[in-house]
Amino acid sequence: MTRRELLAYLAGVPLSGLVGCGSHAGSSFDGELLNPAFSIPHRLRDGWRPPPSKLPPQKHRVVIIGGGIAGLSAAWQLQRRGIEDYVVLELGDQPGGTSLSGERSGFRFPWGAHYVPAPMKENEPLVQLFQEMGVVVGQRDDGEPEFAEQALCREPEERVFFRGRWIEGLYPHVGANEDDLRQLERFREVMRDWATRRDETGRRMFAIPMSSASDGDAVRKLDTISMDAWMNSQGFDSPRLRWLVDYACRDDYGLTLDQTSAWAGVFYFASRLQPGSDHSQPVMTWPEGNGRIVRHLAERCGQRIHCRHAVTEVRDRGGAGVLVRAVDAGSSTTVEFVGDEVIFAAPQFLAPHVIDDWQTSGRRLTSFRYGGWVVANVFLKARPQESGSEMCWDNVIFDSRSLGYVTATHQTGRDHGATVLTWYQPMTDDDPRVSRAELMRLSWRDWADVVVADLSKAHGDIGGLIERIDVMRWGHAMIQPRVGFVWGGQREAASESLGRIHFAATDLSGVALMEEAFDRGVRAADRCFGGAVG
Repeated sequence: MTRRELLAYLAGVPLSGLVGCGSHAGSSFDGELLNPAFSIPHRLRDGWRPPPSKLPPQKHRVVIIGGGIAGLSAAWQLQRRGIEDYVVLELGDQPGGTSLSGERSGFRFPWGAHYVPAPMKENEPLVQLFQEMGVVVGQRDDGEPEFAEQALCREPEERVFFRGRWIEGLYPHVGANEDDLRQLERFREVMRDWATRRDETGRRMFAIPMSSASDGDAVRKLDTISMDAWMNSQGFDSPRLRWLVDYACRDDYGLTLDQTSAWAGVFYFASRLQPGSDHSQPVMTWPEGNGRIVRHLAERCGQRIHCRHAVTEVRDRGGAGVLVRAVDAGSSTTVEFVGDEVIFAAPQFLAPHVIDDWQTSGRRLTSFRYGGWVVANVFLKARPQESGSEMCWDNVIFDSRSLGYVTATHQTGRDHGATVLTWYQPMTDDDPRVSRAELMRLSWRDWADVVVADLSKAHGDIGGLIERIDVMRWGHAMIQPRVGFVWGGQREAASESLGRIHFAATDLSGVALMEEAFDRGVRAADRCFGGAVG
């Protein structure tokens, strides 16, 4: 595939539809191509090891490896349980992982995860965190939390560009026939049934976090087939419904309908429904997305966070503690830490390269596959002309390979004038290595071409309104819940501690959600107190 063919494929346009960057309506703009820090991890993969430290190791009760949501949540839980002597080692320039956010020209915007469904009362630790943040402001008569209005996504919430105009909501109802609408309602009924059902132990079949949900045969069977196969078995063949479910799978998992485990497909819909309710939990969001949560958690950690620290070795020395060796990229020196306990809050694919006794542990990670994503922040000097409904928070283009964009200023009430559109595209190749090669192959100008071509499908005048496009390439953005992964055994085995090394990252849940990362972090912190966590 030539470069231009690849660009046309990614943009979902014919070759003739690709217009050179900056040539739209005579516009000219610049931008930057960004990446998470990956130089040292790639060198570790290739066998490089740093020299020993010349300084004595720093000793702590707990050393946390990874400053994403999971690692920061582990720190939050340690403090709640009275442990202040910990340190967080983060590879990047700032904490957050895939919940990074940015700020420029007076705008805040996400670089990754950008919303959280409001938690139900059963998710007590997360409710407590949001109480601390001032997001939970009370309790209803049924015990469910009440949320601050400013944190709930304001209307209009979402729309889809379909047949030349914007339609409110995500289902493309214009032109839907009776069978389309019957299938949509029956699909919703099936999801309501899954949301209501409980297993023989009383657990919901699907719940967030997934550790509180059923692990029985009824849900395990769903993991043996794709969401595409499950929909076929249920007689769901409406193209509009199938598009909606495919969009959901790409949105949360970076996978297409036929790549996604049916367990994950049903989880997306059923876990967000209150039993007996017709509506999913309301969405909470901020201009910077989940970066708001990162900021709160990081502020609690204070000086305990050490950014630009790439961990290169983790070795359990028995009574002498767990040695953690890292490269301080700021000073280009090797530093060492010793913890009574270590929380490994980084993705599992890094573990074999840094944990000394990994090869003798008998663990295998062959089913762990991570998808690449591209996120672009598009700075506009004015809003494009609209056809149909007004600009929403979430704006989706039907039949696009992208997921559309969220509007960073939506929560602030700035509905006119300059804004930032955060555009998302998962790389859905069957082989994630192909996706990562595509990510690295293309330049900033290439990606800017793709972004503008895609946005122009819905906004013909957008080229002349763009002042800047910054592009982030995520090579291993999120775990992929492909068929057989969630209940195939390797994920469950990887969740178990290795001695005093406890694991906490969202890939251990099989779904890359903020709530799952938070749950894994809290549970790993609890393991530091010697208690078994199911």
